[in-house]
Amino acid sequence: MRPFSRGSRVGGEIQKLLSELLLRKIKDPRLKMILITGVKMTPDLKLARVYYTSTGQDINPGNTLEGLKSASGFFKRLLAQKLDLRYIPALHFYHDDSFEYGDRIERLLKSVQKEDEANY
Repeated sequence: MRPFSRGSRVGGEIQKLLSELLLRKIKDPRLKMILITGVKMTPDLKLARVYYTSTGQDINPGNTLEGLKSASGFFKRLLAQKLDLRYIPALHFYHDDSFEYGDRIERLLKSVQKEDEANY
């Protein structure tokens, strides 16, 4: 048995290709500071849930989502050229807020640590 399912392998390849496209081919200013954090595929490989996060401070998530949706046809066309799949999956984009959540937890832990140090 293979250690990873076909969906996870295809998702990893899509993540790599989308990251490369965002870095080299996209000129849309709404998509300049975007990081693809993961791609989850449905078992039939017809839908790809693409998770992204913005690395810039002044990025509007609504603007970024609209930019990704408008570029999805371009993405699909280039993915079709690179991937050997019967069907190119539909791309659905979701904002991944796990980095912001982790940063918030880290700041809370540091504030508790500073309070403990102040009490001793």
